[in-house]
Amino acid sequence: ILEDKVKQLTEWSNRRTVIQMNTNKFSTYVKTKPRNYSTIVMFTALDSKRGCSVCREANDEFTILANSYRFSPAYSNSLFFVMVDFDDGSEVFQSLGLNSAPAFMHFPAKGKRKGADTYDIQRLGFHADNLAKWMSERTEVVVRIFRPPNYTGTVVLVLLFSLAGGLLYVRRNSLEFFYNKTFWSIVSIFIVLAMTSGQMWNHIRGPPYYHRNPQNGAIHYIHGSSQGQLVAETHIIMLIHGAIVAGFIMLNEAHHPKADISKRRVMAIGGLVLVAFFLSLLMSIFRQKYQGYPYSFLLR
Repeated sequence: ILEDKVKQLTEWSNRRTVIQMNTNKFSTYVKTKPRNYSTIVMFTALDSKRGCSVCREANDEFTILANSYRFSPAYSNSLFFVMVDFDDGSEVFQSLGLNSAPAFMHFPAKGKRKGADTYDIQRLGFHADNLAKWMSERTEVVVRIFRPPNYTGTVVLVLLFSLAGGLLYVRRNSLEFFYNKTFWSIVSIFIVLAMTSGQMWNHIRGPPYYHRNPQNGAIHYIHGSSQGQLVAETHIIMLIHGAIVAGFIMLNEAHHPKADISKRRVMAIGGLVLVAFFLSLLMSIFRQKYQGYPYSFLLR
């Protein structure tokens, strides 16, 4: 029986590095003994009607991991990659207590599964490199990730440099904007807002854009824990930081003695409202993420 199972899995794996299974196949080849092989399983919901916006991205990363293993020196018939879609294996989701997708689990060749055999996607994201590191910890199989060439970044850089070069050429006789403090201030503020909002964390961890509660369908744009974040959350924080910066700029401009007194009053009040409201909103979001945070202002 074991020889037949390994032979069948190997045949499927040779056709496609990620083996798609339904409830019966999962029970036969992943859960039921005898086994002398481990399986890395991705539980997902790829159908668009399920509303899982990150499932396809996670599927791409999982496929990259499986392909990298397939063409690595560590490749053997002791480890297989499996995918179970909710529409093909809802009973599997129920038996494992899964109420969200995507999810990744390791099913060892021997012994019972441990807590670490469930991948912490909220903390680590679903980037192929992070998945490979977790896999090596669970199976001692080290895989170097190989990605298909992506020329998008190169094309974008070429277009940006071409645009900048064209702009400089058109304005070659008038380059005063290079010495414009307002121009460089706006560029600096944008870079600072992008970095302080968590964009680099998103690039490294690859979190989902938002989270949909599978039980009631509610969409969450703010991660419920201080240990993680969503892409939409960083955009919200960036806008809040931008509003606070705009408020301080207005307060600074209100102090200008040459401006009209009524304009100064409007700038001062507007700036104070922006700073007070959005700083309160920022503290309120932090209180939701970090339980026990004692400070608040205007909003709780």
